[in-house]
Amino acid sequence: MASEARSVKSPPRVLVVDDEADLRELLELTLIRMGLGVDLADGVLAAKALLKSHRYDLCLTDMRMSDGDGLDLVRHIHETGTNVPVAVITAYGSTDNAIAALKAGAFDYLAKPVGLDQLRALVKSALRTPDTAAGAPGSQGGRELIGQSAAIAEVRNLIDRVARGTAPVHIGGESGTGKELAARRLHALSGRSGMFVPVNCGAIPENLMESEFFGYRKGSFTGAEADRDGFFQAAEGGTLFLDEVADLPLSMQVKLLRVIQERRVRKVGSTAEESMDVRIVSATHQRLERRVSEGTFRQDLLYRLNVIDVNMPSLRDCPEDVPVLAAAILGRLSGPGRRLPTLPDDTLACLAGYDFPGNVRELENILERALALTAGDVIHPEDLRLTPHPAENAVPEIGRKGALAQGISLQEYLDQMERIAINEALERAGQNRTAAARSLGVTFRSLRYRLQRLGIE
Repeated sequence: MASEARSVKSPPRVLVVDDEADLRELLELTLIRMGLGVDLADGVLAAKALLKSHRYDLCLTDMRMSDGDGLDLVRHIHETGTNVPVAVITAYGSTDNAIAALKAGAFDYLAKPVGLDQLRALVKSALRTPDTAAGAPGSQGGRELIGQSAAIAEVRNLIDRVARGTAPVHIGGESGTGKELAARRLHALSGRSGMFVPVNCGAIPENLMESEFFGYRKGSFTGAEADRDGFFQAAEGGTLFLDEVADLPLSMQVKLLRVIQERRVRKVGSTAEESMDVRIVSATHQRLERRVSEGTFRQDLLYRLNVIDVNMPSLRDCPEDVPVLAAAILGRLSGPGRRLPTLPDDTLACLAGYDFPGNVRELENILERALALTAGDVIHPEDLRLTPHPAENAVPEIGRKGALAQGISLQEYLDQMERIAINEALERAGQNRTAAARSLGVTFRSLRYRLQRLGIE
């Protein structure tokens, strides 16, 4: 009987650290009612002693205590490798302390006065997180964040370290560097049970943004024939990936900021707010600091999104990754039943010497074209059809004698400038012409005319 009793799995155990007896008692009662085991510590020293002799599934600690700081406890837990999720309790309005704790490795934070609903949601989220980031990261269609360079290894290491938390993550980098793959790896290693929901912020018409993000109630506007969930509801318990977040209009930035701060959403046409458990991961190829200085992006939203910063390196900064990336891409493109084509040394040398303005996405396009053109199982340099890249996007300089002195007319010069602007807008909008027209400040009909006149497909 004794052995059978010992074999019964014990409930998860939580360590509560606070020098206020009333708050310790409130947290203890709430956690016990959730069926959890609880140990109490009245300060940092007592908490360290308990951590040394016991195993915990979660630690809740106050930020300011008489014998130390909650940040010290966060760092201590990570330095000793005990791998316990830590949530800090901060004074109302102490956003800087909360962000400092998240950057130090805290799982999440609660603001005083502690809301019991938020506490329960945090505990449930923490306890379903695995102790280790085990298993292969999720991928998109077999694509993974691969590479052997120090730069990409550093990115993977950072993602692996912060994946278990709930702090917002911002991923920067040029187009085609794999920002969405990084976001998917972050979600796969987080242990979150909900979905990964990617959203291209530049591809949604401004008048539909609020209903698309937050959902709506039946009858809230013409055409709302039934209740509908938005992106936040779809990502409940998971990760919401805001791609090209710099393209959000200011009106939507205000609403998004409030949702992140309050962790509650309100559907269009509803009078009630709903609590949410969603991790926000954002990305853009633009410099958000520059957008802030231009007045097109809110500084307070930047601080909320950029708690943890991940910067994706360009492919030209990681030339040693080209062979392994090329092999992985060819393996995926070849498909079952076809022999994997080889890349001889002269072909790899051509790829290594190429600048790749479009990064990994451009490498994939080059190899896909080469695979279609080659007749055998070997891809030769001529199959790559590499061309000097600045030809399309370079802006010819007009010297003191003007454009005509350089063999180019003014109209040709203006057409080239217009072509560059349109291509960049289409790239930012994910080839959505309506969104591209809006970012250029022209009508859709005007953009369509320009595409036809300039021969842009």
